[in-house]
Amino acid sequence: MKIIAGVDEVGRGSLIGPVYASAVILNKSINKKLLKDSKSLSKAKREILSKYIKRNSIWSTGKASVKEIEKINILQASLLAMQRAIKKLKKKPTLVLIDGNKIPQMKNYNMKSIIKGDQKIPSISAASIIAKVTRDNMLTNLGKKFRGYYLEKNCGYGTKQHLKAIKNLGITTQHRKNFSPINRLK
Repeated sequence: MKIIAGVDEVGRGSLIGPVYASAVILNKSINKKLLKDSKSLSKAKREILSKYIKRNSIWSTGKASVKEIEKINILQASLLAMQRAIKKLKKKPTLVLIDGNKIPQMKNYNMKSIIKGDQKIPSISAASIIAKVTRDNMLTNLGKKFRGYYLEKNCGYGTKQHLKAIKNLGITTQHRKNFSPINRLK
């Protein structure tokens, strides 16, 4: 029997915090019509679907820290987060479908990259949703520690509001120091 896992990451373009990935093996009973790319769903809908997916699948998350991002670059850190998510699955998949055009280097895993996979493959859409909700919740909590950056609203991306906060409050220990424009502010 083929066991297919979908994998996606979130947070590559953010200026702050870890990059997250999720791996999901869907149960046959799940309603695949509900699963869409996380970017196309409202925050409330993502929260509901994340709980639904977790109840109806085998899933895991992985992350790569800010220090790892700064040391090995964001692409390699994203692939590392994917590796960690895949390895944490309670069942080993016979096929791993990865969103994008790069795959993590892992021995004894059959992998395939799919461009825009989060829009085409339900298990990748599910991974996209879980990864996004997990990272957004982490950023909401981080926003309580670092007030004034509005992380719960901007998810750490370079919005006008976030850039203004960086200018006024400075960079935090969780900002990615090698990302522009932060690398110019050190």
